[in-house]
Amino acid sequence: MILPIVMAGGSGTRLWPLSRGNYPKQFLSLSGDKTMLQETLVRLDGLSHSPAMLICNEEHRFIAAEQVRQLGVDHSGIFLEPVGRNTAPAIALAAFKAIENNQDPLLLVLAADHVIENISAFQASVEQASILAEQGKLVTFGITGNKPETGYGYIKRGEPYQTGFVVDSFVEKPDLATAETYIESGEYYWNSGMFLFKASEYLNELKTFRPDIYKACELAMQVQNDDMDFVRVDKVAFESCPDESIDYAVMEHTKDAVVVPMDAGWSDVGGFTALWDVSNKDENGNAFNGDVKAVDTKNTLVLGDDKLIATVGVKDLVIVSTKDAVLVAHKSESQKVKAIVQQLKNEQRSEVTFHREVYRPWGKYDSVDSGERFQVKRITVKPGAKLSVQMHHHRAEHWIVVSGTAKVHLDGTEQYLTENESVYIPITAVHALENPGKVDLELIEVQSGSYLGEDDIVRFEDRYGRS
Repeated sequence: MILPIVMAGGSGTRLWPLSRGNYPKQFLSLSGDKTMLQETLVRLDGLSHSPAMLICNEEHRFIAAEQVRQLGVDHSGIFLEPVGRNTAPAIALAAFKAIENNQDPLLLVLAADHVIENISAFQASVEQASILAEQGKLVTFGITGNKPETGYGYIKRGEPYQTGFVVDSFVEKPDLATAETYIESGEYYWNSGMFLFKASEYLNELKTFRPDIYKACELAMQVQNDDMDFVRVDKVAFESCPDESIDYAVMEHTKDAVVVPMDAGWSDVGGFTALWDVSNKDENGNAFNGDVKAVDTKNTLVLGDDKLIATVGVKDLVIVSTKDAVLVAHKSESQKVKAIVQQLKNEQRSEVTFHREVYRPWGKYDSVDSGERFQVKRITVKPGAKLSVQMHHHRAEHWIVVSGTAKVHLDGTEQYLTENESVYIPITAVHALENPGKVDLELIEVQSGSYLGEDDIVRFEDRYGRS
């Protein structure tokens, strides 16, 4: 039986300002109505498999859980990495978990931020790879490239082996001239970062080639804590684990590596040019999303959310507008977005990590306006959800209900508010907000005070385990 392992821990900085530290690209809808994580889970339909296991970090756990809930699919839990340690340790945690009950499934390791257009071709390659994995081979999927790419690593195939090829070598990202020779030879594939192998075989090879990673993960798994859908492991033990990819730790060393070709319209959407490639385009080669008006515009990607974007006499551009940032870049230079991200990090700008709209386990809030001593937020609370019981030392709050019903806890009292009603929360008052209804609760919150930071929260009780 196949156990899908969906890796959802990437940062996606090359798609800034769409992708941010607290809301990276795997949680965005880039090529359809569903998010990339949801698309990854949906394309498993038709394969014989157990409910998928997700791996993500603490910061993104509620986003991942909510998107899985929206999809309505079963899953075998969401594994939380205490800290990021790359793919080799993350897969080791999943492998240890998989064999806990004396089982040894085939682990289908997938990234949550890939686009695959031909699902039947994807599933056919997985079925072919299953035969090899059952024999103890460690299978990687090589993408049949249709053009020279300098943004991908490559896999050189060796002798044929049943439904695949023995891996001759893994090759780092090449320059353009070298990439052209790779594609012309027909002997190289793009390295997809997808794998299929028995859990026990992976752990055996990891123990052989990287016993330090194996030991750290083994120790981390000895202390497990279940929290709702989440599984936590020992943080101290995992922090001691080296940071290493599965390619470097295992696949480049094992004698059992096999590559199975996959021609399925794959892309890792590693930048805006790749996003333009996989997007639907008009007769002028433009890919527009949002309220866009264009005159004499060609081969341009425009992504907007809440405002009209107009272009005149431009070509080969990337234009991205979010609520708090605008990016304009030439398509050929769009990989350099990561340099902008680094500038923002150096300046400790919040835009590198947070969108104006921030998601929480109970819903979300949008910072509409702010000044030196005030801030205005639009807050949405999901049905049945409740914010933590808390107080603030430096700010007072005024809540005005826009729609839905609010249950307000204030210094030991309870009251219900509906549309057009409001309540005042003084400084140091112990309070909580709850949605007892069946529809979303929306309200406007006006904060005022000497300090308005999110860290001015003293929590007394929280159903989501936050401190």
